[in-house]
Amino acid sequence: MLGVEDWAEIRRLHRGEEMPIKAIARVMGLSRNTVRKAIAAEGPPRYERAPRGSIVDEAEPRIRELLQAWPTMPATVIAERIDWDRSMTVLKDRIRELRPVYLPCDPASRTTYVPGELAQCDLWFPDADIPLDAGHNGRGSTPVLVMTCGYSRWISARMIPSRKAEDLFAGHWALIADLGAVPKMLVWDGEGAVGRRRHRRTELTAATQAFRGVLGISVQILDPGDPESKGIVERTNGYFETSFLPGRSFASPEDFNDQLAQWLPRANVRHVRRLGCRPADRIEADLASMLTLPPVAPSIGWRHSLRLGRDHYVRVASNDYSVDPAAVGRRVEVTASLERVQVSCAGRIVADHPRCWARHQTITDPAHAQAAVMLRHDHRAAMRPPGEVQVEQRALTDYDRALGNEAVS
Repeated sequence: MLGVEDWAEIRRLHRGEEMPIKAIARVMGLSRNTVRKAIAAEGPPRYERAPRGSIVDEAEPRIRELLQAWPTMPATVIAERIDWDRSMTVLKDRIRELRPVYLPCDPASRTTYVPGELAQCDLWFPDADIPLDAGHNGRGSTPVLVMTCGYSRWISARMIPSRKAEDLFAGHWALIADLGAVPKMLVWDGEGAVGRRRHRRTELTAATQAFRGVLGISVQILDPGDPESKGIVERTNGYFETSFLPGRSFASPEDFNDQLAQWLPRANVRHVRRLGCRPADRIEADLASMLTLPPVAPSIGWRHSLRLGRDHYVRVASNDYSVDPAAVGRRVEVTASLERVQVSCAGRIVADHPRCWARHQTITDPAHAQAAVMLRHDHRAAMRPPGEVQVEQRALTDYDRALGNEAVS
């Protein structure tokens, strides 16, 4: 058999030196037919061993008959029908090759997204130490709201105090306001504060209905066990795990959000292989097709009204916050955002605290505690019966001195 080196030399002499076939045959010591075949060949010579056949070859016609009648017939049943008593491995390999010929084609569909169409949302729980108030640690329990636009893959994210509806939609509005436009649809899995799928129907919570009604959008809840339908945001969560968290430490949730806000612009200019470009290259088209921000912001955060009791504390998300005791017995309005807790009475702020991210804590303003002491003193003085004789209270040392029991120094 002609070697690759001789074949290459023949081609060089013929094409480079323009030697005739007869001369090449004399120089190389080969026959002229061998030289002609080398010149006419499209590629280098290769050794190919003649196929020896397989023990399945004799049974292949019967296998084809069975697959033609029943394309999904299992290999074990085929082996039984053809009385196969040899190796099952070679039989299964041959059936695996033949079966696609008889099955109808089922090509996979590629999911495409229209600009402005939707954004996928999820909660990510970072596996990192995040110091909270009162010495608590938020590792694995403090959620990060993640929103990824389907068309541009633009990432928005923010850590929020809890997964309750009041905090979740406050975080949602913060992300949408920073984005500057509203996706026409938000895609969620069965998050309790958002809604659920029940009997093939979507049931949204009242908070979700109120939020989407102000924005004029739809909210889609995915079926249980269907994470592939929001694979974009799932991959974003994995990207956070591998590219944002490693090597970082956090002093507080505020520090986490600050570091995340500084990192996200770099994440949105990375090259996305699936898109063939960067999210920053597509975001303008995405925003142009989204809805504009509503003229009135949705009602978000914690809001409730109550008559302030003598305890002069109000509860927000399992934590108690002190209120100016001058408002005891009056109706107050409690509002809480992601950052602050405020209480107002008759249009006047009677409490303003930073939001506590720990649970089951009592937050007291020293000014409120001092005011309560003074009010209790004034109340006791006002409740004394009229004409009550005020008796002076003297120190015990005065009585010792009068009785001559004073210690000699």
